[in-house]
Amino acid sequence: MAERRTGGRATGETRGTDEPTTAERDGIGERVAELGEFIKVQRQIASMSVRRLAELAGMSNPYLSQIERGLRRPSAEILQQLAKALQISAETLYVRAGFLSDDAEPMSQVRDAIAADRRLTAEQKQALRNVYDSFVGTDR
Repeated sequence: MAERRTGGRATGETRGTDEPTTAERDGIGERVAELGEFIKVQRQIASMSVRRLAELAGMSNPYLSQIERGLRRPSAEILQQLAKALQISAETLYVRAGFLSDDAEPMSQVRDAIAADRRLTAEQKQALRNVYDSFVGTDR
């Protein structure tokens, strides 16, 4: 896990090479904010608290809160952990974070809808994914 901590309090100090410059912040700020909002909405749909999602994803509550508020850009590894905890596809989060192109998103949206439907059993979800993949193919 690539989480950094600085004594638990934000002081405005420069904290190393992982801190984005002002130009980088301006370029990625909107996408990071949208990603954070998407993660927050998915967490709320799953009826999870910040604490519970952070626990399931193996990160601290403050770090997850910063991601949801668009203050931190999570790594691909962190996105994968969040996707697993939220039971959504990591590809959707990768697209929203800018790690993958948008052409991967439609398949991910269908897979996310299947994963998020609480009325379906695990077996039914797998069967639906299999049927969907048989019609549209898969690059996995």
